[in-house]
Amino acid sequence: MSRSVLVTGGNRGIGLAIARELAEGGDNVAVTYRSGEPPEGLFGVRCDITDTAQIDTAFKEVEEAQGPVEVLVANAGVNKDQLLALMSEDDFTSVLDTNLTGSFRLAKRAVRGMMRKRSGRIVLISSVVGLLGSGGQANYAASKAGLVGFARSLARELGSRNITVNVVAPGFIQTDMTDALSEERRDEIKKSVPLGRIGETADIARTVGFLTGPGGDYITGAVIPVDGGLGMGH
Repeated sequence: MSRSVLVTGGNRGIGLAIARELAEGGDNVAVTYRSGEPPEGLFGVRCDITDTAQIDTAFKEVEEAQGPVEVLVANAGVNKDQLLALMSEDDFTSVLDTNLTGSFRLAKRAVRGMMRKRSGRIVLISSVVGLLGSGGQANYAASKAGLVGFARSLARELGSRNITVNVVAPGFIQTDMTDALSEERRDEIKKSVPLGRIGETADIARTVGFLTGPGGDYITGAVIPVDGGLGMGH
């Protein structure tokens, strides 16, 4: 049966690939976006995940269109890179507010229906940077590392109600952000990845599809790296 799925930040990049993957599997997929237009063929709701009221409105729209959210993929995120000595407090707190606290807001709203149904899947999109660290990304790394402790706590809270909570940690994935890098920098990145290539959004999407499908029935509290081996051992 088709499930009601919500993917945040699902209008481009990794989020869009995840949304397409789940839709192709037969799910009813809604995506949130902050600007522009929703992707063709997907139900779009405008939402800023730093605003609890907007999240509640978005969920109500999704619930009316396709039923209570059964699968939540918290993908929306931002980065404001800067060396610590030059980083403003706002640059630090605003990244955590979107990437970490935003996931808290989303999960809190989503579990209402999941707990009533005694079933649900939550996947939080982290980053290899949250496991390895990265110079100039203390704010981003802290927010992405925080998702691991958050997810594992939720996995323990919600497991008795058949709700799984897992983390996917992408490595360097080909998106608009990596396309903007110089060829020299891209070559440096490839050398640091054991598989010797930059990943594709489809690599992340297929992993999320597995976790939210039958294969993920007995997996919760896990951190799945999809990084070509870059973060192994962490």
